[in-house]
Amino acid sequence: MSVPRLLLITDRTQCDGPLTAVVAEAVAHGARAVVLRDKDLPAADRAALAGELRSLLEPVGGLLIHGGLRGAPAGVPVHLSAADPFPEVRPPLVGRSCHSAAELARATAEGCDWVTLSPVFLTASKPGYGPALGLEGLAALVAGAPPVLALGGVGPDDVAGCLAAGAHGIAVMGPVMRDPSVVARYLAAAVPANTYR
Repeated sequence: MSVPRLLLITDRTQCDGPLTAVVAEAVAHGARAVVLRDKDLPAADRAALAGELRSLLEPVGGLLIHGGLRGAPAGVPVHLSAADPFPEVRPPLVGRSCHSAAELARATAEGCDWVTLSPVFLTASKPGYGPALGLEGLAALVAGAPPVLALGGVGPDDVAGCLAAGAHGIAVMGPVMRDPSVVARYLAAAVPANTYR
């Protein structure tokens, strides 16, 4: 699978209903790559949720990505936090969260398949990671990095600017958790004609 243009990151605390229903609607609107974040869940509950989300994605050729290493089954794609060690046995696909040039350099040296870079804009869900990069900061960091997915305060109207700054695509959490139908607007802005991601 190629690196997605839209990466959906879950956060059930921002959903009005069950996370599975929100992801199902997002998939119906075109989401094809989902990171199961929700790291606070007990391992058994998270594994069960992963199974439910996988059953939504597999029929449409989608991809479920395990957020972090804790409880990650062998052989599944993972998205590492900035602090996670790189797995001893490389998963089939590996992404990493980055917030600085140093973190991007690490991900590049590790051979990550993609990175999220945040926060591009101000957002309540990314406190403590320094000031927002803005489009100029994003543009200054993407060169030489793995495909960058812009994250943090990125609305559908911001996608074109992020792509123009050199991002491969975008990652989104809160807006889709609150209104999964907005996936269609993100995809319309992020995906070149005649492709689905």
